[in-house]
Amino acid sequence: MCMMHNPTSAAGLPEADRMGEKLAEPEKPLTMGIGRKVYSVHNHVGRLEPWAFYEARGPISPADPGPETAEELDLFMKCRGIEKTLIIPNYGIPIQEQPFGHNELVASLSQQGEGKVAGALWMSGLPRNRELTEGALRMLDRPNILAIKMSYLLGGTADPNQWDGQTLRQHETIFRAAIERDIPIHFHTSPGGGSDITGFFEIIKRWGKDLKIHLVHMGGGVSGHIRLLSQWRDLIEGGYNVYLDTSWAIGFAVRKLLQELDRTGIGVDRVMFGCDEPWSDFESEFWKIQGAKISDEIKERIFWGNAEAQYFSKLV
Repeated sequence: MCMMHNPTSAAGLPEADRMGEKLAEPEKPLTMGIGRKVYSVHNHVGRLEPWAFYEARGPISPADPGPETAEELDLFMKCRGIEKTLIIPNYGIPIQEQPFGHNELVASLSQQGEGKVAGALWMSGLPRNRELTEGALRMLDRPNILAIKMSYLLGGTADPNQWDGQTLRQHETIFRAAIERDIPIHFHTSPGGGSDITGFFEIIKRWGKDLKIHLVHMGGGVSGHIRLLSQWRDLIEGGYNVYLDTSWAIGFAVRKLLQELDRTGIGVDRVMFGCDEPWSDFESEFWKIQGAKISDEIKERIFWGNAEAQYFSKLV
């Protein structure tokens, strides 16, 4: 992504130099474009503090910082040829308050986005985050806030069968707010653990006729992809409001889904492009779609048409 931060150590050396890494050259905005209109419905903003992940001997930053100003976000988009984007708080360290801390940034950047930026606010179904979530709910009517973001990577589970009464009530409060505003909830999916796609199938079954449910990463891995693909047609024909983006999805799953869209048209209005920067990279996510042997009409829908209908037509 565009290099927008150059933090320095106490000794005055750039952080990357201090760690023995070579600093990347700043990228320049595209001047000739990429030959296609592209909107991304999945892009993180805000800095994520270094953390001692897994077996790391000390704090590390596995991904570049997300944009933190309107100028940085605009440069990032120009460097990728992204014309419109939906932004989400950056997250990943095990501190419950951290992603909530970026909600104000999301709201501010969405309002400053000149009709090109929509926002998704972070919320949590965990009862211990009730006050933080109540604060986020009060921000939902800010300009260009058009989605809610939830993830169980920081705790809890997507399976309603495992929720206690407090957890159920908190989820229902969030779901009701989304339904009233006709906005989707972006759920992170990944195989196993609290974010396993099987839990989301239960959420879909209970609330998916009224609630728009955006399953980020298509299940998030081989098992999740296979489970989702096996039920895709039934979900759409059953009247459930399910949406996908293809970020982080493994090649076979994207190919299979696109071929089915091209062959049957079932769910053709439900799949959108997301780059998931800075955790993924725009180029590989772009070519999953661009390089597919499908009609250009389907590509146009995925790259921008569906996102325009679902999100960006509502920008002010």
